[in-house]
Amino acid sequence: MKKDNQKEIENQAEAVTEAAEAENTACEESAEEILKKQLAEAEDKYLRLAAEFDNYKKRTAKEREAANKYAVADTVSKLLATVDNLERAASASIDNAQAYADGVALVLKGFMDALTAIGVSEIPGEGSKFDPELHNAVMSAEAESEEQRDTVVAVFQKGYILGDKVIRHAMVKVAN
Repeated sequence: MKKDNQKEIENQAEAVTEAAEAENTACEESAEEILKKQLAEAEDKYLRLAAEFDNYKKRTAKEREAANKYAVADTVSKLLATVDNLERAASASIDNAQAYADGVALVLKGFMDALTAIGVSEIPGEGSKFDPELHNAVMSAEAESEEQRDTVVAVFQKGYILGDKVIRHAMVKVAN
C-alpha cells in the first residue's frame, strides 16, 4: 500500500507539474499576445499622428499661400492710384513747366503715402548717426568737429525699411 500511495502521490505530483507547465505556457502566450496588441495599437497611433501632421502641413501651406496672395493684392491696390497718376502725367502736354512739376510732386507725394500705408518708411539720412545696419557708406569726408564724427553728411540714394527689415540700404557720405 505504501508503494501504491507513493505512486499515487508521484502521479498527482506529475499532474500538478504538467498543469503548472501548461498554465505557464498559456501565460507566456497570452503575455506575447498582449504585447503584440499593444505594439499594433502603438503603430496605429503613430500612423494616424503622422497622417494628421502631414495634413496640418499641407493646410498651413495653403493658408500661407493665400495670405501672401492677399498681402500682395492689398499692396498693389494701394499703388494703383500712383500708376494712374503717372499715366496721366505721361499723357499730359507740357505747356506750363511749373504746373507739370507740381503735378509730378503730387504724384510722388501720393506714392510716398501709399508706401507709408503699407508700412514702408524712409531710413533717416543727413544729420543722423551712421548705422551700418541701415546705411551703406560709399564716401567719407573730414569731420568739422568731434560731434560730427560718424554722422551722415550726404545721402546719394535714400534707403527704406519695412518694419524692422531693410528693403534698401541708404547710400551715404559719412564724416570721419
